[in-house]
Amino acid sequence: MTTTLDRATTPAATDSTARLTLAPSGVRPGRLDGAWWPRSRDLLLELPALAAEIDERWGRITRITVNPARWPVIPRRIPVTGHTVHAGWFTIEQDQHMIMVCSYAPRRLSLLVVPPQTDAVEAARLMAEAADPANTRTASELLAAEPSTGATGPEVGSDFLPSAVTPSTGLGEADRRADLARSRAASWPASA
Repeated sequence: MTTTLDRATTPAATDSTARLTLAPSGVRPGRLDGAWWPRSRDLLLELPALAAEIDERWGRITRITVNPARWPVIPRRIPVTGHTVHAGWFTIEQDQHMIMVCSYAPRRLSLLVVPPQTDAVEAARLMAEAADPANTRTASELLAAEPSTGATGPEVGSDFLPSAVTPSTGLGEADRRADLARSRAASWPASA
Protein backbone atom coordinates (compact mmCIF):
# COMPACT_ATOMS: atom_id res chain seq x y z
CA MET A 1 0.00 0.00 0.00
CA THR A 2 1.35 3.41 -0.95
CA THR A 3 0.32 6.56 0.84
CA THR A 4 0.52 9.91 -0.86
CA LEU A 5 -0.54 13.37 0.17
CA ASP A 6 -2.76 15.27 -2.22
CA ARG A 7 -1.60 18.86 -1.84
CA ALA A 8 -4.87 20.01 -3.44
CA THR A 9 -6.73 18.68 -0.37
CA THR A 10 -3.99 19.39 2.19
CA PRO A 11 -4.64 22.70 3.95
CA ALA A 12 -2.17 25.20 2.55
CA ALA A 13 -0.17 27.25 4.99
CA THR A 14 -1.70 30.72 4.69
CA ASP A 15 0.92 32.03 7.09
CA SER A 16 4.50 30.96 6.47
CA THR A 17 5.55 31.38 10.11
CA ALA A 18 5.86 28.35 12.33
CA ARG A 19 3.60 28.08 15.33
CA LEU A 20 6.38 27.29 17.79
CA THR A 21 6.97 27.76 21.51
CA LEU A 22 10.34 27.03 23.13
CA ALA A 23 11.38 26.90 26.77
CA PRO A 24 12.90 30.20 27.98
CA SER A 25 16.59 30.70 27.11
CA GLY A 26 19.01 30.08 29.94
CA VAL A 27 16.57 27.86 31.83
CA ARG A 28 16.97 24.12 31.93
CA PRO A 29 13.92 22.79 30.07
CA GLY A 30 11.55 20.21 31.51
CA ARG A 31 10.81 16.92 29.80
CA LEU A 32 10.20 18.73 26.49
CA ASP A 33 11.93 21.74 24.98
CA GLY A 34 8.72 23.24 23.66
CA ALA A 35 5.95 22.58 21.16
CA TRP A 36 5.17 22.91 17.45
CA TRP A 37 1.67 23.23 16.02
CA PRO A 38 1.80 22.38 12.30
CA ARG A 39 -1.11 23.23 10.02
CA SER A 40 -1.08 19.78 8.37
CA ARG A 41 0.64 16.37 8.47
CA ASP A 42 2.71 17.15 5.36
CA LEU A 43 6.38 17.40 6.40
CA LEU A 44 7.41 18.80 2.99
CA LEU A 45 4.93 21.63 3.42
CA GLU A 46 5.36 22.25 7.16
CA LEU A 47 9.06 21.73 7.91
CA PRO A 48 10.48 24.72 5.96
CA ALA A 49 8.68 27.21 8.23
CA LEU A 50 9.80 25.32 11.35
CA ALA A 51 13.39 25.15 10.08
CA ALA A 52 13.44 28.86 9.26
CA GLU A 53 12.21 29.74 12.74
CA ILE A 54 14.61 27.41 14.56
CA ASP A 55 17.59 28.20 12.29
CA GLU A 56 17.20 31.87 13.20
CA ARG A 57 16.83 31.29 16.97
CA TRP A 58 18.92 28.23 17.64
CA GLY A 59 21.16 27.17 14.74
CA ARG A 60 20.76 25.40 11.42
CA ILE A 61 18.66 22.24 11.53
CA THR A 62 20.40 19.24 9.98
CA ARG A 63 18.12 16.35 10.95
CA ILE A 64 14.69 15.59 12.34
CA THR A 65 13.14 12.39 13.59
CA VAL A 66 9.47 11.58 13.97
CA ASN A 67 7.36 8.56 14.80
CA PRO A 68 5.55 7.35 11.63
CA ALA A 69 2.32 6.80 13.59
CA ARG A 70 1.17 10.37 12.90
CA TRP A 71 2.95 11.28 9.65
CA PRO A 72 1.55 9.74 6.44
CA VAL A 73 4.72 10.42 4.41
CA ILE A 74 8.24 10.78 5.79
CA PRO A 75 10.63 11.93 3.05
CA ARG A 76 14.32 11.23 3.61
CA ARG A 77 15.36 14.74 2.63
CA ILE A 78 13.36 17.93 2.96
CA PRO A 79 14.53 21.03 1.12
CA VAL A 80 14.41 24.18 3.22
CA THR A 81 15.80 27.63 2.50
CA GLY A 82 19.52 27.27 1.82
CA HIS A 83 19.96 23.62 2.83
CA THR A 84 18.44 20.18 3.16
CA VAL A 85 17.12 18.60 6.36
CA HIS A 86 17.47 14.84 6.65
CA ALA A 87 14.48 13.04 8.14
CA GLY A 88 14.33 9.76 9.99
CA TRP A 89 11.87 7.87 12.13
CA PHE A 90 11.67 5.70 15.20
CA THR A 91 8.60 3.68 16.07
CA ILE A 92 9.12 2.47 19.62
CA GLU A 93 12.01 4.68 20.71
CA GLN A 94 10.27 7.99 20.02
CA ASP A 95 6.95 9.28 21.34
CA GLN A 96 4.44 9.41 18.49
CA HIS A 97 3.49 13.00 19.40
CA MET A 98 7.04 14.36 19.38
CA ILE A 99 9.52 15.63 16.81
CA MET A 100 13.22 15.67 17.58
CA VAL A 101 15.21 18.44 15.88
CA CYS A 102 19.03 18.34 15.67
CA SER A 103 21.39 21.14 14.65
CA TYR A 104 25.00 21.42 13.43
CA ALA A 105 26.04 22.34 16.93
CA PRO A 106 25.53 19.14 18.89
CA ARG A 107 22.16 20.34 20.15
CA ARG A 108 18.80 18.64 20.14
CA LEU A 109 15.26 19.85 20.73
CA SER A 110 12.40 17.54 21.69
CA LEU A 111 9.13 19.20 20.72
CA LEU A 112 5.53 18.22 21.35
CA VAL A 113 3.64 18.11 18.04
CA VAL A 114 0.20 19.56 18.67
CA PRO A 115 -2.20 17.86 16.25
CA PRO A 116 -3.16 20.21 13.39
CA GLN A 117 -6.91 19.89 14.07
CA THR A 118 -6.56 21.12 17.68
CA ASP A 119 -8.49 24.32 18.41
CA ALA A 120 -6.49 27.47 19.15
CA VAL A 121 -7.27 27.67 22.88
CA GLU A 122 -6.25 24.05 23.56
CA ALA A 123 -3.18 24.40 21.33
CA ALA A 124 -2.02 27.51 23.20
CA ARG A 125 -2.42 25.75 26.55
CA LEU A 126 -0.59 22.63 25.35
CA MET A 127 2.23 24.68 23.85
CA ALA A 128 2.68 26.69 27.05
CA GLU A 129 2.69 23.54 29.17
CA ALA A 130 5.22 21.78 26.91
CA ALA A 131 7.58 24.79 27.08
CA ASP A 132 7.21 25.13 30.86
CA PRO A 133 10.52 24.18 32.55
CA ALA A 134 8.48 22.54 35.34
CA ASN A 135 6.78 20.12 32.91
CA THR A 136 7.48 16.47 33.73
CA ARG A 137 5.03 14.84 31.30
CA THR A 138 5.83 13.30 27.92
CA ALA A 139 4.20 14.51 24.71
CA SER A 140 1.69 11.63 24.77
CA GLU A 141 0.89 12.26 28.43
CA LEU A 142 0.17 15.93 27.70
CA LEU A 143 -2.16 15.03 24.83
CA ALA A 144 -3.83 12.16 26.71
CA ALA A 145 -5.15 14.70 29.19
CA GLU A 146 -6.98 16.36 26.27
CA PRO A 147 -9.33 13.81 24.66
CA SER A 148 -10.49 16.19 21.92
CA THR A 149 -6.99 16.50 20.38
CA GLY A 150 -7.17 13.03 18.84
CA ALA A 151 -4.20 11.72 20.80
CA THR A 152 -6.01 8.72 22.22
CA GLY A 153 -7.22 7.36 18.90
CA PRO A 154 -6.72 7.65 15.19
CA GLU A 155 -7.27 11.05 13.63
CA VAL A 156 -10.35 11.78 11.59
CA GLY A 157 -9.71 10.65 8.03
CA SER A 158 -6.65 8.69 9.08
CA ASP A 159 -5.81 5.32 7.62
CA PHE A 160 -4.25 4.25 10.90
CA LEU A 161 -5.99 1.45 12.75
CA PRO A 162 -6.35 1.28 16.53
CA SER A 163 -3.47 -0.43 18.31
CA ALA A 164 -4.09 -4.12 17.99
CA VAL A 165 -2.86 -7.10 16.08
CA THR A 166 -3.67 -6.75 12.41
CA PRO A 167 -5.55 -9.96 11.50
CA SER A 168 -4.26 -10.18 7.92
CA THR A 169 -0.56 -9.94 8.79
CA GLY A 170 -0.35 -11.01 12.42
CA LEU A 171 1.86 -7.96 13.07
CA GLY A 172 1.25 -5.60 15.93
CA GLU A 173 0.36 -2.01 15.05
CA ALA A 174 3.86 -0.71 15.80
CA ASP A 175 5.43 -3.35 13.55
CA ARG A 176 2.93 -2.61 10.77
CA ARG A 177 3.68 1.12 10.97
CA ALA A 178 7.43 0.50 10.97
CA ASP A 179 7.12 -1.68 7.85
CA LEU A 180 4.94 0.97 6.21
CA ALA A 181 7.45 3.74 7.06
CA ARG A 182 10.34 1.70 5.67
CA SER A 183 8.47 1.03 2.44
CA ARG A 184 7.61 4.73 2.12
CA ALA A 185 11.22 5.79 2.59
CA ALA A 186 12.43 3.16 0.14
CA SER A 187 10.09 4.48 -2.54
CA TRP A 188 10.83 8.18 -1.99
CA PRO A 189 13.19 9.67 -4.62
CA ALA A 190 16.64 10.31 -3.17
CA SER A 191 17.06 13.56 -5.09
CA ALA A 192 14.19 15.36 -3.34
